[in-house]
This record gives sequence, C-alpha cells and structure tokens, in this order.
Amino acid sequence: MKLQALNKQLVTLSRVVLHPTYRGAGLAAKFIHASCRSCPSPWIEALAEMGHINPFFERAGFVRVGVTGPHTASRASHSALYGARHDRPERRRLVSAETHEKSRYAEPVYYVFDNRAAAASAAADRGTGD
Repeated sequence: MKLQALNKQLVTLSRVVLHPTYRGAGLAAKFIHASCRSCPSPWIEALAEMGHINPFFERAGFVRVGVTGPHTASRASHSALYGARHDRPERRRLVSAETHEKSRYAEPVYYVFDNRAAAASAAADRGTGD
C-alpha cells in the first residue's frame, strides 16, 4: 500500500531527444524545466546514462540522487528498471532481447525533480486541495 501511494505521486520522464541543430543552446533544459513545472505530480524521476558526461537534467532543475548498478541478470529484473509496464501484472512486458543486450552493463544516473510547490499550486487552482 505504501509503495502504491508513493507511485501515485511519482512520474517518470523518459526519452528526451533534441535535434542536433538545437543542442548546446540550453533549450532542452529550459523546456524540460517548464514542462515539469506544469506537471501535476509532486515528484518526477529520470534515469540517464548520459548523466555521467552531460549534466542535462541538473541544468533542468533535477537533483542527482545516485547511480544504479549494472543489471546483468535476467531480462525480468532488467525490465523493472528500464520501463516495462507495471500497471497491470497480466500485461507485464519485458524489454526486448536487443535492449537487454545493449544496456545490461549500463549504470544510469538517477535524478529526481521536486515539484511539490507547483503540484500544490495546481491542485489549489483546481480546487481539489490535494
């Protein structure tokens, strides 16, 4: 029950891609920051292997929490970290064999964005008081 309550307050940001023409101008970090502020969730998390060499998420206002270890074991345990569906156990999917092979030695950086103030403001605007 506690994990379910936590999961209702947490969303995951994934797949941030910017055309190479626009990289380096700070546009993506500003866009992600503004997008997170408009999100109704109090907490936003992200995993990024590129976090070791590019502090993109930190520029967008995320806090670096730590680094996950490599998940070389089964595809099932690997899928739990890399985006398999968890909402309905009967529809749980594994990452593809190719994805598992490519990323099983990855050690992505884990980031969290504290959006509690914006989420509370949005809830007050909606009149829900959540």
